[in-house]
Amino acid sequence: MGSVGLTLPWGHKISGAVREGERRVEPSEAKTERQRFASEHPQDAAIAGACRSGNLQGYEQLYRWQGARMRNLARNLLGSQADAEDAVQDTFLKIQRNIASFRGQSSFVTWTFRILVNTCHDLRRARVRRKDRAGEDVESLPPQNEPRAAVAHPSLRMELERALERLTKHQREVFLLYEVEGFRHAEIAAVMEISETASKNTLFQAKKNLRMLLEAPRSSGAGAAQ
Repeated sequence: MGSVGLTLPWGHKISGAVREGERRVEPSEAKTERQRFASEHPQDAAIAGACRSGNLQGYEQLYRWQGARMRNLARNLLGSQADAEDAVQDTFLKIQRNIASFRGQSSFVTWTFRILVNTCHDLRRARVRRKDRAGEDVESLPPQNEPRAAVAHPSLRMELERALERLTKHQREVFLLYEVEGFRHAEIAAVMEISETASKNTLFQAKKNLRMLLEAPRSSGAGAAQ
């Protein structure tokens, strides 16, 4: 996997604590996560209705609302701004073709991001097939080496990007959706079509693996200095 271009602020803590202000979905709660999201974001249902009626302004509103977030996630998953733009464009085409299949069982945004994640998977598989046809090593795709936004501590960013590349696909996706894009576990479960418990366990394992990967270089460096 190429460099993911992660946009985490310096000082971001990889911890198992619940994000401040986040509410967990409990069985005893009367509202479902979809209902809660709808109450917090009433435009979700309005945009879904516009898209289902064939109103192109609905798609324009969806892009203005979630386009930047979609590009950021796609770039983190694909490692390339150009591929991210292609993924978002393909996602909107798929939404338009499959809008009749949206039944409202999840929020429209969750449904959109599920299509985006699957589209990123398709693009990565297509990239591997191209490498395979070219007779190159499909197991080691070269980094894209695109310019990144300036940060105060580029060495930490690079360490984190390299560590993320060593996570499993599911661990990386759950981590990015939760820690970078701010999705709740119930939303991640709907996007990735897994249980909410599986999302929480995957995030826990991802953070555990990241801590180990990030601490190892520092430990070896400290040992060499002694």
